[in-house]
Amino acid sequence: MLSFLKSPQAAHWGSASLVVLASAIVGRQAALGMDEMQWACSAFAVLGSISVAVMVRVWPAPQKARVEERR
Repeated sequence: MLSFLKSPQAAHWGSASLVVLASAIVGRQAALGMDEMQWACSAFAVLGSISVAVMVRVWPAPQKARVEERR
């Protein structure tokens, strides 16, 4: 069970759900009415969650060090 939480697939699903959740919250608040400062902050929140999703998918995996055998 806990191995799934450390897997790359969990990071992909988590970042995608973050984008959906942030967009839903912003959409709901926009429907209720927001001023200019709230619009700017909500745009940054949505762009931040999108950038997290992009980083999770594009960020390179750590390179494994090459180990040489000694005789």
